[in-house]
Amino acid sequence: MATYSLKKSYQLKDLKETKFKDLWGDHGVFTTMWIFGKPAKILFFENHLKNLIRSLKKYGIKKRFLKKDVIKIINTNLSKNKKYNHLLRIALNKQVISVSLRKRVKPKIDFNLKLVNLRREKPQYKNLKYKKILFHLTKLDNSRSDIGLVVNNKILETGTSNLLFIKKQKIFTPIKDYYEGNTYKFFKSKVKKILKKNILIKELNDFEEIILIGSGKGVTSVKSIKEIGWKRKSLSKFKEFCKYYRLAVKKCNHYKF
Repeated sequence: MATYSLKKSYQLKDLKETKFKDLWGDHGVFTTMWIFGKPAKILFFENHLKNLIRSLKKYGIKKRFLKKDVIKIINTNLSKNKKYNHLLRIALNKQVISVSLRKRVKPKIDFNLKLVNLRREKPQYKNLKYKKILFHLTKLDNSRSDIGLVVNNKILETGTSNLLFIKKQKIFTPIKDYYEGNTYKFFKSKVKKILKKNILIKELNDFEEIILIGSGKGVTSVKSIKEIGWKRKSLSKFKEFCKYYRLAVKKCNHYKF
């Protein structure tokens, strides 16, 4: 289970603090950002905010100056003098804005996937309908494992991240029914081509590498999927993606309070 150093909620209408609600299962959306260093940096911060506001409109959550309100709450709860390596989660429904902060756990080299027959509700949005996913995730050591979401014998994403599949130096990703996160979009802008195809469970052994990408996991190479006997055959693309990611981290601007 994650250990939180911050959990606060505020009324959306006036930003007055209220009893904390994590909002899981509610009609609303969230975003999770990596905050690191001193002074603090937040990777892909502007893109996280843009996606959050765009999704809120789709869910009928509207308020004047909503972006400013979110930034105000972030500024209220962050410190200029603290060294961070945390995941900052902002969640909203029509009544409440919730903010939480937990330590970011570095994935280990022997990382594995556990396949689960499950698809997120409205997966094109980072919505709060996550209780079924959290049920599975809380049983795992998230430094060593994640769940691979499977529908109709096709793998779509994990409980926390996007997935890339490597075969003969070509990069593949599922066709649809998953959320394109900010880390995924970053890599789309860096690599020559990401091909979309149905990633069938029965064909997974054709791939040399499976890579998770996301705010929490960064860039993580999957070592194994025990249920089907899949084992990693290479780290080639993983090493290449790590170089891109490290450069993005290095170039990330300090957060402006």
